[in-house]
Amino acid sequence: MESVEPIRSKAQIDAIKKILKHDSLRDYCLFVLGINSGLRVSDLLALHVEDVADERGKPLDRIVLREQKTGKAKDFPLSASAQKAIREYLDTRSIRLQDPLFTSRANGYTLQRNAAYVIINRAARAVGITDRIGTHTLRKTFGYHAYMMGVDITRIQKLLNHSSPGVTMAYIGITKDELDNVYMALDL
Repeated sequence: MESVEPIRSKAQIDAIKKILKHDSLRDYCLFVLGINSGLRVSDLLALHVEDVADERGKPLDRIVLREQKTGKAKDFPLSASAQKAIREYLDTRSIRLQDPLFTSRANGYTLQRNAAYVIINRAARAVGITDRIGTHTLRKTFGYHAYMMGVDITRIQKLLNHSSPGVTMAYIGITKDELDNVYMALDL
């Protein structure tokens, strides 16, 4: 499996949101929740309505789940934009708490990983992204932008359940040029 890149440009993120929101609130919600949670796509696609909303469809303040890959518990707050995307999406469909959050339009079952890949890749290409893009791009985008906001790499490491800060740096695509810019900008 080839490595994918984060979406580094906030303008491209906004453009993708706009495209997805116009085409499908489900796809928009998947993207927004993915880039704001850092969840692996397997965990995103395993979510049920009850994991993110109450019986009236009102988004919860937090998501609590057990990661499929690691088996570790994960408990995190939902950002305002993630809550808004969930609310807008759930307002368009009838909901039962036990239903999968992201369902296939073809059969009503859980959206599959390959379909999520097509959704994300198509939107990225539509805004001119030529880097390798895939479902893992959402998770990497979360980590990359957290780092660029100044969040300490060891905190991001913990959020992503990585074994070391070095693994996290490589994972989120911090390039040599970006590190070189530290030297050039400091110039004491």
